[in-house]
Amino acid sequence: MPSATSALDLLLEPLTADTLSAASMVAIVGDDPFLSGEMIGSLREILCPDEADRSWAWREFAGDAIDDPRDVFDEAATVAMFATATRTAVVRAADPFVTKARATLEQLAASRGSRGLVVLEVKSLPGNTRLAKAIAKHGLVIEATVPPRTNLTAWLRRWTKATHDCQLPVATAERLVERLGNDLGQITQAVRRLAAAGGSTIPPEAVDDVAGGPREQSAWQMADAASAGRAAEAVAMLADLLESGENPIGLTAQTAAVFKRLSTAARLLALPRDAGRPKSLEDALRLAGVAAWPKALEAAREALIRLGPERARALPFWLLQTDRSLKGDASRGLRSRLALERLICKMDAQYMPPRQAGADARPSQRPRRPAHRS
Repeated sequence: MPSATSALDLLLEPLTADTLSAASMVAIVGDDPFLSGEMIGSLREILCPDEADRSWAWREFAGDAIDDPRDVFDEAATVAMFATATRTAVVRAADPFVTKARATLEQLAASRGSRGLVVLEVKSLPGNTRLAKAIAKHGLVIEATVPPRTNLTAWLRRWTKATHDCQLPVATAERLVERLGNDLGQITQAVRRLAAAGGSTIPPEAVDDVAGGPREQSAWQMADAASAGRAAEAVAMLADLLESGENPIGLTAQTAAVFKRLSTAARLLALPRDAGRPKSLEDALRLAGVAAWPKALEAAREALIRLGPERARALPFWLLQTDRSLKGDASRGLRSRLALERLICKMDAQYMPPRQAGADARPSQRPRRPAHRS
């Protein structure tokens, strides 16, 4: 993709009418529906600020339902004599349209002229094509994706302040990202609901009331119960989730984040002092990614103490075993449920893991070395 402006940046510092007036064409490139929708909404506000003008100045097309590309170009080329709005033709999901009308689009992208504006919403725009080069040179390319190394927590805090004029503490932002991943649509919806509840600061404990649906929250509660050693409670939650239609592999992936943080903290604490071992258990949990608010830290601390260092360090291996089982002989039915129940029960205090990965016998089952006799 050619050099682009990030939609994440534009949500914090919006475009201006002057910038768009010089653009020959706008391409919104990416697969994040939230960012694409926000960018199109922002363009509409800038190009057609008066709602009364939008009925004639703003026209949207579906990319796979355009029989004649000239319909789009004519819409953008028809300019009213006495109007301040910019005539705009938006093609949603425009990839098939671009394939059909590439030659004409290349010509339009090369010069602005006095016509209106064409906005293309596409999944991809290879940077080595003439169209991409023309838009990058004479128009505007907006990247509607979340880059892998984006500090989403920092961006979310700035966006919350700019959009809702309230503070989002680091712990709250971390918990939102932890619960909802990189789904910006769900994250921003959750922030809107939290901000609407009032208050100048959104506390981290409020996240559990809005982040994720009932099934997602039940899965996190199941993981918390399992890591805290409440195996019977966790198994009961698992049964309810499976009966409601949850996929076993999806449940494992969703809860793995909770278990991996505990394992990471245990491995950090096992390091020598001169090799970066944290000063305290709380420091290890923070470094492992546990949200830095008292309730979360205390729950993780109790879970790690209950698990013990040996079982905590074994968690990634147990997760790998479970994942392989679910994708193999335990991919469906009762076997998949038993594979997950086995993982939960391994976190119970009565279970003692093998000292070597893959060993069948527990330490207590191994033969003892005979006592030395003189």
